[in-house]
Amino acid sequence: MIKAVLFDLDGTLLDTAPDLIGSLNYLRTAEGLPVVEVAGYRHFVSRGALGLISAGMPESSEEIYERRKSDFLSHYEQNIYKKTRPFEGVGNLLNELDRRAVPWGVITNKMEYLTLPLLKAANLLHRSACVICGDTLQQSKPHPAPILLGCEILGANCTETLMVGDDLRDLQAGHAAGTRTALATYGYLDPELKQRDLADSFLVDQPGDVLKILELESSCH
Repeated sequence: MIKAVLFDLDGTLLDTAPDLIGSLNYLRTAEGLPVVEVAGYRHFVSRGALGLISAGMPESSEEIYERRKSDFLSHYEQNIYKKTRPFEGVGNLLNELDRRAVPWGVITNKMEYLTLPLLKAANLLHRSACVICGDTLQQSKPHPAPILLGCEILGANCTETLMVGDDLRDLQAGHAAGTRTALATYGYLDPELKQRDLADSFLVDQPGDVLKILELESSCH
């Protein structure tokens, strides 16, 4: 039986791609490059700022790369919730979890100084029972430590917790911590994700499917 749920943030609860790719386009425009379409770069978002810069900018020296990263993060911090919104169905899912008194939290590799304002803007910060960020601990996903801490804060056994995310690292961290895992297929899936990587994980095609998993697991006990 699943008694608690942990969520990844980008690509699972919030569609942050428009604003992140907006910051990539800020870099491109500054260097005289044409802007790129959001659709073509969505699957890089789960790799964070570094992945987006590597995918969307020409190769460069380390010095130029560090400047780009600084400019990207500064621009993103100032434009963090312009076009970002919860995925359709997330609001209903979280309302229902609250109604059922199922505690839920956020486990993200995003840094705290970006995560907390983002959750606050989305009106989720005060609702989440825990928020574990990329710099909360020395380790981040796919290491199990953030998941273990999240379960501890939620007061839930790992075996009775569901980790939901759209990236392989989410599944790996959940498996390593001993939780159940679910892949948010509506998120920023890496096209190179292999079928074997999905073994023992539920597939969530829309946020509401999380409730079906809870009901399925409940009926089995």
